[in-house]
Amino acid sequence: MSNPILIDPFAFARDGASLQGERPVAALDGRVHEQLASDAGVVTFAVEGFKDRLLRPSLRYRLSATLSVECQRCLTPMPFVLENSGVITLFANESKLEAAVEADDELDAILAEETFDVIALIEDEIIMGLPQSLTHDDCDTDGLKRAKADKPNPFAILATLKKSTS
Repeated sequence: MSNPILIDPFAFARDGASLQGERPVAALDGRVHEQLASDAGVVTFAVEGFKDRLLRPSLRYRLSATLSVECQRCLTPMPFVLENSGVITLFANESKLEAAVEADDELDAILAEETFDVIALIEDEIIMGLPQSLTHDDCDTDGLKRAKADKPNPFAILATLKKSTS
């Protein structure tokens, strides 16, 4: 697990506190590294506490990183720019949380505890923000084209067999 940044989420929201920083990708949890081609890069992040329009304690977050991911077509590393932001509404009571989520299906809410790990939030957002299948816009596919050209077309072979039996 990476070095956490722990806050009291309710006090952070109540006080309108803010926090910004950077973290090397190499310092993040292994769950993040499993999704990447390398651990190069830096993630910048910001978290602000506030009360939403219903006066519920909330956290607004933003993160930005250029990550190295593997192209699924040519299997070489490629850069991927991840920009993500959102709001998390905090609840201390499970029944209030369930009622709020039922009333607003777009609400991103959690049952908050006394401490909240900002870095764990950033790591989770990186993992969820990565697309499943990334490819270069223009892969160097010369090697793939040569491999295809070296193999005879199986349908052409069948066509010659069909002609020879006719």
